[in-house]
This record gives sequence, structure tokens and C-alpha cells, in this order.
Amino acid sequence: MVKKLTWRNKRCAIGTLGLTAAAMLSARAETSSAPDVVDEVRVTAERLGLLGTATTASEGIVVNDELALTPAYRVGQLLETVPGLQVTSHSGEGKANQYLLRGYNLDHGTDLATFVDGMPVNEPTHAHGQGYTDLNFLIPELATNVKYTKGPYYADEGDFASVGSVHINYLDGIDDQISITGGTLGYRRIFAGGSTGVGVGNLLGALELQHYDGPWVHPDDLDKINAVLRYAVGDDMDGLTLTAMHYHGTWNATTDQPLRAIDAGLISRYGTLDPTDGGETQRTSLTLQYFSPVAGGELRTNAYVFRNSLTLWNDFTHFLTDPVNGDQEAQHESRTAFGGAVSYGHAAPMHEIQNDVLVGLTTRTDFNDVSRYPTKDRAIIPAVDDPLNFTEADSVRLTSIAAFAQITTRWNDWFRSVLGYRYDIQYGSDEGTNSGTASGHLLAPKGSLIFRPVESTEIYLSAGRGFHSDDLRGVTAAQRSAVSGAPLLARQSGEEIGLRQEFTHSLTMTVALYTLNAESETTYDPDAGVDSAGPGSRRRGYEVNVTYQALQWLEFYGSYSGNRARFTTPFNDGTGHVGNYLPSAPVATGSFNMYIKNLGPWSGSLGYRYLSQYPLSSDNTFKGHGYGEWSGDAHYAIGSGWSVGLGIYNLLNKRADAAEFWYVDRLAGEPAAGVADVHIHPLEGRTGRLTIAKTF
Repeated sequence: MVKKLTWRNKRCAIGTLGLTAAAMLSARAETSSAPDVVDEVRVTAERLGLLGTATTASEGIVVNDELALTPAYRVGQLLETVPGLQVTSHSGEGKANQYLLRGYNLDHGTDLATFVDGMPVNEPTHAHGQGYTDLNFLIPELATNVKYTKGPYYADEGDFASVGSVHINYLDGIDDQISITGGTLGYRRIFAGGSTGVGVGNLLGALELQHYDGPWVHPDDLDKINAVLRYAVGDDMDGLTLTAMHYHGTWNATTDQPLRAIDAGLISRYGTLDPTDGGETQRTSLTLQYFSPVAGGELRTNAYVFRNSLTLWNDFTHFLTDPVNGDQEAQHESRTAFGGAVSYGHAAPMHEIQNDVLVGLTTRTDFNDVSRYPTKDRAIIPAVDDPLNFTEADSVRLTSIAAFAQITTRWNDWFRSVLGYRYDIQYGSDEGTNSGTASGHLLAPKGSLIFRPVESTEIYLSAGRGFHSDDLRGVTAAQRSAVSGAPLLARQSGEEIGLRQEFTHSLTMTVALYTLNAESETTYDPDAGVDSAGPGSRRRGYEVNVTYQALQWLEFYGSYSGNRARFTTPFNDGTGHVGNYLPSAPVATGSFNMYIKNLGPWSGSLGYRYLSQYPLSSDNTFKGHGYGEWSGDAHYAIGSGWSVGLGIYNLLNKRADAAEFWYVDRLAGEPAAGVADVHIHPLEGRTGRLTIAKTF
């Protein structure tokens, strides 16, 4: 039997993530010296245990076996355990994924705030996309306790969190282990890790090496290395962690390609018009977390610093801008960011009414040298040979500060309220091509009223204000041109009605009806290969989630979200199509998962992920097709610490496109104005990966 720790030590025990079951399940056991070990504990997701504590119907914690058994083709798809969230790709595997949630194409991370071990992953004023969220540095076997929220209703959530937020922690200890994975499409992976007692704490070390080619005519040739060193003392009520991480990756990229080039036979379905596209990145970070009971309350603090460098070589429009050299460009940034947060929670009863007060402060500062240069075969084109001179180089400093306060009041047995305020300030300067300064501030009220008419039912009424920041370069450029541009802080507001129903202790359903209004919608500019601020938008939708623990070893989980997304004013998408539809905003997303846990030596899962059709042009004349995909994962514990796992992705070999876009590009010999076309990035076919793991 795999032992677990009590909830008091949940930071060490809730679970692990990984790409195949053999590696993941071998990693989840704690070191033998861990205290407070018990033999029995519910292993299902915390979606079954949130009555009486949740703020809305749209939050939860995904734990342990469910995470470990989720069949994930890429590390970012582990976030698909968040109901309604879809994670896909439109370029090389070393690049940040595409995220879709609640009728939003979140691009590479805008409006989805993501944290690992308390450190924010989103990067504002990024070389490629606002809020860029690259999770390739995440080692799956170390990750635990995925906490998610949706909507602008939480006082402790700020920039990029209005649609959703995801918090992932790292384990404090794992058994000494090694796993080796080999698969089709040139996939190879080695993971080694372990922990030992040092002084009064625990020292953990881990190393991941991975290679991947993919089905592409010009292979991805992805090589990445991840390393982690972590020291932990105590637990997340009274203790600290100090974690160092390092990641380096290089890859080629087959980006989305024009459909007419495939139909004409210029390239195959898995081919590319520019085989020199690709990327290189490196990220090094240090995080500190400290938890302590103080004066009868709970103090939580964290601090972080990270250094990130990235170069992307992209050619989306081919010969539209430069008919001689082509339109490839290098997007580069070198970023240093540091910051931290402190919060304090304390019970504050008043007469016979129970109150819990939470207050906190956060801050972050980014120093970023960001540039964009025309290139050919990854070599910079000299200015004398650059006919349109679209070179940009900016030196950006961006600082954010926020304070929040929240009070949870239990008025009686059937009614409680959660009311809060958050105040955010951002200011920044640019000493480059888009020189200037900008600032913004926002006071955001947030609140939920929770009714519990019977023990098994809760009803939530929630409303709040939030925001996402815009690229500082776009704000300062608009100021210099005397053009009304997007604000540095683009406001968002939302409302939600939710229901959480526990039919039995093993069957729970949540239902949410929501609206979300955005002052400025982030839109994609293919000429520059970056996001830019667009008009406002309004979304309405619903979400239904069902969790059923049928047997001790068998769990079913299903999620479906339907959405209606529109611009508030007509939008010209640059192709002559004008309308109110949001390009790439999904009409619906869904998932179904079956988990088999510890059935003798067997564990496994079968999962279905669904993405509906979606508009490509702003008048909905052209549509993306969407797709459904089955994947599975099986694990067998041989004994003596040995285990084997098999993951099969796209089981039915579904032929579909992982991403589709509609924009203007130009092939050699075509009219100078270019041709509007559908651009596709195909879904990978059936893929298998075999893992052999050994714990010591």
C-alpha cells in the first residue's frame, strides 16, 4: 500500500503529475521519514469535498491519483484537469502552449494566471504574446496540488486571473527513483530524482532530459533539460521551502501553414514553408516560501527571482512584408523578474458570528530587453537590405504592486458571504523604439453570497471586477502617435450563478452560469507575430461538471462548457471581414475521464477531450472545425519497486487540426497584397510511449 500523509501536511502529500503513469505513480510515495503517516485517505479529487468552504462553484483542487493518471501528451495538458480548460499547440513543442477556456482563446496565457511554487509564470510585455506562459520547465513528477479558480471573484488573484488561475506546488520529498521512457515520433525521456534528510529538513534533487521529433517533415528536434534542487523544513502551516530550478530548451517549429500551399502540393500536411523556424530558451529561478502561525493566525510569504531568455524565429506571412528575403523574424527577450507576496489570515469573531479575515500584499518588477529583427534562415538581415525596416528594440521596466483584503462571514448555518477589495497599481517605462511611460490603477470589489438550504446543496451568487495588463510597448506607441490605445490595465467584470450538489458522498455535480465583460480584447497580429489590444468583448456561458466515485478503485469525471463570445463593436480582422465574432473563441469544450486506481497492481485511465467548432473570421464566414480525441494510460506495478506504464494518445488516430487561423499571407508569385487563407497546424496521429520505472 502506498502511504499518504494527513491533510495537515498536504504540501508534501497531495499528489504528483507526470506524462505516463509508471513514472508518476512511482514518484508519489513520500520519503520513509515523513511524519503522521496514515493508511487510509480519500484519493479522489477535492471536487467531492468543497461544500462549506468554496467561494464559487468554479473552484477546486485536483489531487494525487487523478493527476497522475491523466493521459497528457505534453506537460501543459496536465492543466486540462481544470474543468473546461483545453491546452493545445500551433507550433514547436518548446514554445508555450495555446490555452482555451470559457469562450476565450487565451493564446499563450493571457487571462490565465499560472503559478508554480508561488512563482508567477505569465510574462507581461513579452516578445511574442502578452502573458506568455511556458510550462516546459515543470517537472511532472514533482508537481502536486493543482488549485484552480475561474472568474474575477477572488481578492488574492490579480493580473491575468479574470478568466482563470492555476496554482501548482512542488513536493518536498519523493522516493529515490529513475524512469526511462521511449516512444513513437522520436520521443525519449529520462527522469531521476530522490530526497534525503539534511539537518532539520529534507533535500530533494531531480533531473529531467527529454527529446522529441514529432510527425513533422522537418523534425522538431526538441532537446530540453530540467533540474531542481529543493530544501524543505516543516509543512505548509509552519515551515519553509527554498527551491532552485533551471531549464534549457532548443527546438525547430512547424508553425500553422496556409491550406492552399498544402492543397497545391507545395508542402505536405506535416510540412513547412520555412524549415528554419524554431526557438531557444533558458530559465533559472529561485523561490522561497515561509509559513508560520503568528498571534493565532496564519502568515504566508513567498519571494522569487527568475532570469529568462528566449528567441523565437517565426515566419507566418512568408513574402507579404519582404518579397525578397521573406518575412521570418527573430523575437528575442532577456528578462529578469523578482517579487513576492505576503498574506495573513486570522479569525475575527463578532458576538456569535464567525469571521475570517485575509489581508495581503504582492509586488513584482520586470527588467526586460525585448527586440524584433528581420531574419533569413535565423540570420539577422542588415538594415541596408531590410526594405521596410521593421526592426524594434526596447528596454522595458515594469512594476506592479497590489493590496487586498477579504472577509468571510458565516452568518448562520445556511448562509455565508465572502467580500473583498483589491487595489492594483502598475507603472512602467520604455527606453527604446516605443519609448515612453505609462501607468494604471484599479480598485476591484469582489464578492460571493453562498446559501446552503440543505446539507448537500450550496448556491453561489458571485460578482467582481478584474483586469489583464496590456503590452507596455503598445500603450506607449499609441500615446506617441496620439491614437486612443488600450489602457495599461484593461478592466474586466463578471457575474456568476453557481450550484454545487452532493447527491451522495461519491457523486457531486457543479453547475455555473456566467458572464464576463472585457474592456479590451487581446487579438492576434500575424504580421508581427504578437498579440495586440483590440475592442471590448462580452461572453455568456455555462459549465457543468460531474464527479462520480463509483467504486473505491473506479472514478468517472465529466465536464462540458458552452460559450457565446462577441465583440461589443464590429471588428475588422484585416481580411475584409467585419463582424462581432471573436476569432478562435471556442463555442464549447468538454472532457470525459475514467480512472482505475490501485486495482491490485493495475492503475489506468481513459480520457476524451473535445473542442467544438469556432469562428475564424470576425463575421463567422470561416470556421475552425474542432475535434474530439481519445487517449489512455495504463500502469502495472511489477513489485520490488519496479513498474511499467504505457500511454497511447489519439487512440483512434483522429485526423484533425489542433489549431486553425484565418489571416493574410503571401506565397512567392502571388499578388503583393497577399491572400487571405485558413492556416492549420495538424493534430498528431496515434502515438505510444512506454515507461519503465524503479523506486529504491
